[in-house]
Amino acid sequence: MPTTFDALLILSFGGPEGPEQVMPFLENVTRGRGIPPERLTAVAEHYLHFGGVSPINGINRALIEEIRAELAERGEQLPVYFGNRNWHPMIEDTVAAMASDGVRRAAVFSTSAWGGYSGCTQYQEDIARARAAVGDGAPELVKMRQFFDHPLLVAMFADAIADAAATLPEPLRAGARLVFTAHSIPVRAADRCGPDLYARQVRYAASLVAAAAGYDDFDVVWQSRSGPPQVPWLEPDVGDHLSVLAEAGTKAVVVCPVGFVADHIEVVWDLDSELREQAEGLGVALARASTPNAQRRFAKLVLDLVDEVRDGGEPAKVAGAQPVPGYGCSVNGAFCTPDCEVSARPSAGSR
Repeated sequence: MPTTFDALLILSFGGPEGPEQVMPFLENVTRGRGIPPERLTAVAEHYLHFGGVSPINGINRALIEEIRAELAERGEQLPVYFGNRNWHPMIEDTVAAMASDGVRRAAVFSTSAWGGYSGCTQYQEDIARARAAVGDGAPELVKMRQFFDHPLLVAMFADAIADAAATLPEPLRAGARLVFTAHSIPVRAADRCGPDLYARQVRYAASLVAAAAGYDDFDVVWQSRSGPPQVPWLEPDVGDHLSVLAEAGTKAVVVCPVGFVADHIEVVWDLDSELREQAEGLGVALARASTPNAQRRFAKLVLDLVDEVRDGGEPAKVAGAQPVPGYGCSVNGAFCTPDCEVSARPSAGSR
């Protein structure tokens, strides 16, 4: 059934924008999860390496400007707001401002393409918490669906792979191995929002992007794990896999961070810094594909999702050989699946 909206909320993870904000931000991210102080100190160094500033807020603000430009070209009036889970602008403050502005119902685009707890349900919790904090007069907030198989997302990553491969030495391009990576989660959390939902979606999206980029073969690996080493997480780790490839004689690798929509800290540190240094030591030429960031096509994708709900249209998606059944997260405010354990906290990553 078609739905009207009088605003759009971009909901994201958040990140520090100065050295003094790094530890408070990380404490917000990990509150109540028993992360040892030494782990927070180690992650803080990743941010401090870049002056204590995560790229994520700046990228999201740039995306919002692209969305506003796209709306202007369409001749549409739709205020766009910005809120975060873990750092300013906090979603509670943003929703309060929306209520003060008279917003009654808003579409919510969360900057995660995936199902599962961290990718979907936790954003639903953010929405519920913010509305409860505002109380009477809080706008209705309708979360848009997951978009891991949207044609524009597939096209953006496929183009990024081609651009990255072109930076490799010409004699190595034909033999370069394509490796997709996404944020790992604890194995115990893998089935909480549907059987292996997140990992299946990542693998499926990787297959769509690889096909669009003209690759018949590829690998899917994981990165940015945190927590105690005795707790198993999704594997193989991207660094471990790179070592295996090098030992097998691979001379060039194209890494596509398909699990991320922005070049935030977990991309620029884990891949552009640590993995690149490892590749140089192994004698492997490494090219990293960019994420969608603030491309105009990404702005079009956001508004396409809004149009789907507003106009009651069919979801735009690329169909692969073995589609992932369902999206796991509906647009009516429900959690990922009825049996999703929303008390779970699977990831302690840095962004």
